[in-house]
Amino acid sequence: MAVPIALVLGLTIFQRGRFGGIVLTPTGANFARVFESIYVSILGSSLVIAGLTTALALLIGYPAAYAIAKVPQRWRVVALVLVVLPFWTNFLIRTYGWIVLLGSEGVLNRALLATGITSQPLELLYTRGAVVVGLLYAYLPLMILPLYASIERIDPQLREAAANLGATRWRSFWDITVPLSLPGAITGSLFVFVPSLGNFVVPELLGGGKTVMVGNLIRDQFLKARDWPFGAVLALVVIALLVVLFALQSRAARRVSGEGAADA
Repeated sequence: MAVPIALVLGLTIFQRGRFGGIVLTPTGANFARVFESIYVSILGSSLVIAGLTTALALLIGYPAAYAIAKVPQRWRVVALVLVVLPFWTNFLIRTYGWIVLLGSEGVLNRALLATGITSQPLELLYTRGAVVVGLLYAYLPLMILPLYASIERIDPQLREAAANLGATRWRSFWDITVPLSLPGAITGSLFVFVPSLGNFVVPELLGGGKTVMVGNLIRDQFLKARDWPFGAVLALVVIALLVVLFALQSRAARRVSGEGAADA
C-alpha cells in the first residue's frame, strides 16, 4: 500500500508535459487547481451521491440484516448466500443489466406502458437516480453483512431481561438492538461509501456521461488528458478524505463499544 501512495505523492509536485508525460520541474499549481469551481462541484456531487447511496443502503440493509438474524438457523446460510449471490456475477455485466431494465425500451418502461401507468417512456436511464440505484445494488451486500454480524452477536438474554422488566418489543429494539448494532452500521456505511465515492463504471454506464464523479475525473486525467500530476493530486485528495473517514469510523466504533460495555 505504501508504494503506490508514495508514487502518487511523488507525481503531485511535477508538471505535465506539453504532449503528456511528466516534466521533472517542481510546481504547486496542481494543488491550486483542485480549488477551481468545476472540480469542487464534482467532488461535492460525488459526496452527495455516495452519501445518498450509503443512507439508502442502511435503510434497506438494516431490516434485511435483522430479518436474516431472526430466521431459523438452518435458513440463515441460505439467506446469506442469496445476499452475496450477485458477487458471483461480473460487476460489468450486472451494471449492463440495469441498462436493460431502465432504458427507454427497457423492461421497466415496457411494463409501465403495458399496464397503462404511463403513456410514454420515463427517463430513468442516464440520470443521477440511475447512478444511485446502480451503486446501491452493487454495494448493498457490504452493508447487510456487517449489520448481520453485529445483530447476530447480541445476547438474546438482554432482550429477555428487557421483556421481564416490562419493555415492549419496540422499546427493546430501540434501547438494546439498535445501540449494540451501531458498530456494524458504522462499518457497513464505510464499506458502502468508500467504493461508491471512487466508482467510475456505474456513472459512466448508467449516468451516460451526464453524471461525473471524482472517480471518472481521476480516470480521465490519467487516461485521456494524460495529466498525471493533476490526476495524482485528485487521487491524493480522495485518499486524504478516506483517511479522515477511517479515523472517524474508528473513533466512533471505540466510543460505541465503550458505551456498550459501560451499559452492560
